[in-house]
Amino acid sequence: MITHISWGRMVVEGLGEGKDFKLYPGGGRPWDWNETGTRHTPGIQPADVQELLDNGSQVIVLSRGMRMLLQTCPETLDLLMDKGIEIYVEETTAAVQRYNAMVETAPVGGLIHSTC
Repeated sequence: MITHISWGRMVVEGLGEGKDFKLYPGGGRPWDWNETGTRHTPGIQPADVQELLDNGSQVIVLSRGMRMLLQTCPETLDLLMDKGIEIYVEETTAAVQRYNAMVETAPVGGLIHSTC
């Protein structure tokens, strides 16, 4: 569960505090955009979601940031759709609410961005 979200700060049960997180069934970690070269444009890369898939996510929540500046590459959405993954792409606070509502009942993963 994400227990706190505000500009630039998130708290996740069992993982602590950070800015951005990759979350998946049974765990997660801080999301370092530099690992895959992610930027606001073109946005979330297929490589960003691969770890979520590798860890059993069947539903994925992608946050767009607080100001909706983070985009998602079309290739990322194509990859998820091809695998039959249920996808939600939402503003960060809405994404957190959706993730929290599903975390106990579905194998949900999320990429949560706490700024822009």
